[in-house]
Formats: sequence, structure tokens, C-alpha cells
Amino acid sequence: MGLELLLWILIGIVALICILLFIFIYNNFVRLKKNIEKAWANIDVILKQRHDELPKLIEVCKGYMQYEKSVLEELTKLRTQWMSATTTSERARISDQISKALKELFAVAENYPQLKADETFKHLQVRISGLENELADRREFYNDCVATFNTRLESIPDKWVGKLMKLKPFEFFKVSEEEKRDVEIKLT
Repeated sequence: MGLELLLWILIGIVALICILLFIFIYNNFVRLKKNIEKAWANIDVILKQRHDELPKLIEVCKGYMQYEKSVLEELTKLRTQWMSATTTSERARISDQISKALKELFAVAENYPQLKADETFKHLQVRISGLENELADRREFYNDCVATFNTRLESIPDKWVGKLMKLKPFEFFKVSEEEKRDVEIKLT
């Protein structure tokens, strides 16, 4: 009778340890998932700020850059696309295109000394460049959160709990091959 009781106590302790381990892993996945959501929300904040600043920059540039309408029109078009994007990957792709177009705009602005001297343009250029830097930092943080989550999702015993929770790996914030190339600047 004493051995049977000891066996049941041992089974109970093992079951309790398994339940506690499951709860610990489950809660870690919840925390990691929330971190990814928060990281993306932080990216969205910067994208919204940039979205709000772009019309001001475009208006300042219009008067000086009459021959560079295509760059300004492209920025306006991308801004509209970003507003109607519904998925994370779509917003990320459009955001990268906006960054590329902004680099081109600032490079083309070098040919317009009056524009470069305009205080409003300088202020907006510094502001948007700052937002681009913050965006890069937040994208990096997002990718760190995704890497941590995805690593845990592939590790044992977390992998088993992840399957029970029906979790899927998150996508990294990626830049397309086209967007990795240098910006072509046409000086006419």
C-alpha cells in the first residue's frame, strides 16, 4: 500500500510539472505574440506620421520642382496605396517604395538651390529623414521579436505547445530585391 501511494504521488507530481510547464510556455507565446503586435503598431505610428508629413513636403516642392512632377506624383500615389493597404506585407512593401521615392526626391532636390534654401523644405526634410531612421529602428525591433517568436516555435518542447495553440511563424519585414538597388537619379 505504501509503494502504490508513493507511485500515485510521483505520477501526480509529474503531471503537475507538465501542466505548469505547459502554462509557462503558453504564457510566453502569448507575451511574444503581443510583443510582435506592439512592434508592428509602433511601425504603424511612424508610417502614419510620415503619411501626414508627406503632403506638406510635396506642396513645398511643387513650386520649385515643376519638371520633377513624376517623383511627386509617385509619392502621392504611394501614399494613397498605403492608406488602402490591408495586410502587413502589403503595407511593408508600399512603405519601402515610399522610402525609395523619398530618397530620390531628396537627391533631385539637390538640383534646386532655392528649394534647398527654403526653411520649410529643410525642416520637412529633416523631419522625414528622422522618421525614416526611426522606421528603420522599429523594423529592426519588429524583426527581432519575430525571430524570437519563430525560434521558440521551432524549439522543443515549445514546438508541441505551439502546435496545440495552432500558431504559425510570423513573416519578417523584408525589402524586395528591387528596393535594395541604388536609386537611379535622372538629372535633366
